[in-house]
Amino acid sequence: MSESATKSELDVGLEKHRTELTGYCYRMLGSGFEAEDAVQDTFVRAWRAYDRFEGRSSLRSWLYRIATNVCLDMLNAGNKRARPMDLTEPQPVARAVLSERPEITWLEPVPDGRVLPSTADPAETAVARETVRLAFVAALQHLPAKQRAVLILREVLAWKASEVAELLDTSVASVNSALQRARATIAEREMRETDLANPLDEDQKKLLDRYVSAFEGYDMDALTSLLHEDAVLSMPPYDLWLTGYGDITGWMLGHGAVCRGSLLVPTVANGTPAFGQYHPTETPGRYEPWALQVVEISGGRIVEITNFLDTDRWFPMFDLPQHLDKSDQ
Repeated sequence: MSESATKSELDVGLEKHRTELTGYCYRMLGSGFEAEDAVQDTFVRAWRAYDRFEGRSSLRSWLYRIATNVCLDMLNAGNKRARPMDLTEPQPVARAVLSERPEITWLEPVPDGRVLPSTADPAETAVARETVRLAFVAALQHLPAKQRAVLILREVLAWKASEVAELLDTSVASVNSALQRARATIAEREMRETDLANPLDEDQKKLLDRYVSAFEGYDMDALTSLLHEDAVLSMPPYDLWLTGYGDITGWMLGHGAVCRGSLLVPTVANGTPAFGQYHPTETPGRYEPWALQVVEISGGRIVEITNFLDTDRWFPMFDLPQHLDKSDQ
């Protein structure tokens, strides 16, 4: 077989694994952009080393080894991405102050299609969606890098301990020990359980329809009826976060009243419902990007709304239009 044919086969093999590798790197790094860069670096390294790939492991295992090393190199800088709740205490609306932090601080949202390979197994799909939830990926960031890799490979991707040990050039005992410590750290995070919402069931569809109606109508009484009593609102890149429907609606009627008159366009992020929020401009009937809202639901109520405000980054990634006209709705 010619070298060009071999390289062509490699190209096909690399692309076959792109989405699952991006999901792995996203869980490791907490950034969709960094994950895509890591996968591209993985492919470049695979190309350069392919003549030394002897096939003693599968192409998939070999790519995961390279991707893990790429992520560990990127994490050596010591940065870990966070949510506002990881950095500050909640502020009562009366004393709320917007304090901006650099982009590198924040855990980032990601479209499902970039990180979740299609599968015919509903149970496998549900697990995959659960493990890209913002809260879960944020909890992973509290683990040392190698523990993070072990937990993802063992708990999310269901690799055997012996396979992980071979990938990391360590022993099975070390892998099991790292997994035990990682599980303990994740358990300490006490993540709130949220309902799986992709695809939405009828009750969830009705809840989100009511949310869109309440938000676009800026009806705080209606919005309050949809929120859990200890719901959380946050707005990266600001480290402010608010909890409880009193402070959330108080914010929206105060500083947040600039959102009045907005329109919402549905999408999906991190396995949960999301919306592109568009703000009215001075041109009648024309709307511009304002925020990507990621919404989490539990027990028939909204428990968390994360407003990612850097729309120049998020709207292209989520294929959201760069403006809306009222006539388009």
